[in-house]
Amino acid sequence: MTVNIDHGRHGAAELLVDGKETGRAEIHGRRPLTLTGELPTDPPRPVSVRVTPGGAPRCTAVLDGAETVMPPRAF
Repeated sequence: MTVNIDHGRHGAAELLVDGKETGRAEIHGRRPLTLTGELPTDPPRPVSVRVTPGGAPRCTAVLDGAETVMPPRAF
């Protein structure tokens, strides 16, 4: 599971699961947003990721009620 954040003119955040986009939202300033998707298990499991944009964006995955901070990665 990966979150890509584009800080361009029309900023966007996308949630990727196994390389496929499962959620996308526009970024408006530093306002937090939530991306939702599903993990490809049997049965599929819903997942959400809270994104706090900014100089060093913070992403927190929520799966089955448990929160996990996602480590940042540079590309």
